[in-house]
Amino acid sequence: MRSIWNGAISFGLVSIPIKLVNATENHSISFRQIHTEDGGRIRYRKVCELEDREVTNAEIGKGYEDADGSIIPITEDDLAALPIPTAKTIEIVAFVPADRIDPLQMDTAYYLSANGVPAAKPYTLLREALKRSRKVAIAKFALRGRERLGMLRVVDDVIAMHGLLWPDEIRAAASVAPETEVKVRDAELDLADALMDTLGEVDLESLHDDYRAAVEEMIAAKVEGGGTYTPAPAAEPGGGKVIDLMAALENSVRAARTARGESDAEQEAEVTSLRSRTKKSPSGRTASTRKSSPAAPKQVGGKKSTAKTASKAKAAAPKKSTTKKSTAKRTAAGATTKSTATKSTAKKAASKKATPQKKATKRASA
Repeated sequence: MRSIWNGAISFGLVSIPIKLVNATENHSISFRQIHTEDGGRIRYRKVCELEDREVTNAEIGKGYEDADGSIIPITEDDLAALPIPTAKTIEIVAFVPADRIDPLQMDTAYYLSANGVPAAKPYTLLREALKRSRKVAIAKFALRGRERLGMLRVVDDVIAMHGLLWPDEIRAAASVAPETEVKVRDAELDLADALMDTLGEVDLESLHDDYRAAVEEMIAAKVEGGGTYTPAPAAEPGGGKVIDLMAALENSVRAARTARGESDAEQEAEVTSLRSRTKKSPSGRTASTRKSSPAAPKQVGGKKSTAKTASKAKAAAPKKSTTKKSTAKRTAAGATTKSTATKSTAKKAASKKATPQKKATKRASA
C-alpha cells in the first residue's frame, strides 16, 4: 500500500519513524456528467473572473475571503513558516480508556507502518503497551494543511490511527430530540426486545452493498446488451401500511422469524405469548405475565379439591387452639380473683375475733 505521509510518533522521548497508509477504501461507483442529447462529457473549467480566461493548476493559489469580500492571498511559504510542532510528528498527548471516545468523533482510519528496521523495536514497544493497558493514545498531527486530532489503537499486530473531530466540531444533540412527550408501554418494549433477540447478532464480514451490486449488474447488462437493460421485477411489499405500533412490532417479529426459517406455529406462539403481556389489570395498568399472582386451586367434578379442603382445615386449626387458650386464660384470671376475695374475707374474720380478746385483757389489767 502506498503511504500518504511520512513522519514519526513522538512517545515521550521515544521517536518512532512511521509511514501513514489509508486503512479504508471507497468502493462507491462514480458517475460522470454528460450531455443527454449526444452523450458528450460535461467538464468544469477553472476560469479567472477578472480576466475571463481559463487558468492552469500552476497558476492557482490559496486565498482567504474576508468579511467585506476582499481576498487575502496565502502562500505555501506562509503556511510552512507557522510554528506547528506536529507538521511531521504524531505527538501523543495522553492515554485514556477506549470508551472515553465518542463514536461521533471518529473520522478517517489509517494504518501506521514502522518505517525501517530501527523503528521495529519502539513500534512493538508502543503496540504492546497499548495492548496491556487496554487504553488508546490521543495524539495531535498535521495532515493536508491543518492540524488534526487522532486516536491510536491496536488492530491485530498493527497500530491504527483514527482521525478525530475536534470537540467543538460536534454539534449538540439536544435540539434534535423529539419535543413531544411520548409514553412507551411495557408491552411495546417487550415486543421490541423480542425483535432484537430474533434479529440477534451478525457477522459483519457477511454484509455487503446490495445497491452497488445491482448498479454493477445493470452496467454489465447495458454493455452486453448494447445499452439496453431490463430490470428484474421488484418484490411486492409485504402487507399494507401499518399504523399501529404494536401491529408493526408483531409483524416485524414474524418477518424476522420467517427469515430464520421458523415455522408459522412457532411464530404465532411467540407473538401470542408477547401479546398476552398487554392484558390490563383492574387498576388499568399493564399486567406482565412475569409478575402475575398464583392461580386459584382448580375444582374437579363440582367438588372442591383435596388441596383446598386441607388448606381450610389447616387454617381452622389455629383458631380452635386460640379459643382454648383464651378460655383457659379467663378461667385462670377468675380463679385468681376468687382466691384473692377468699383471703380478704378470712382476714376480716380473724380481725373481728381478735377484738374481744383485746378488750378482756384490758379489763383484767385494770
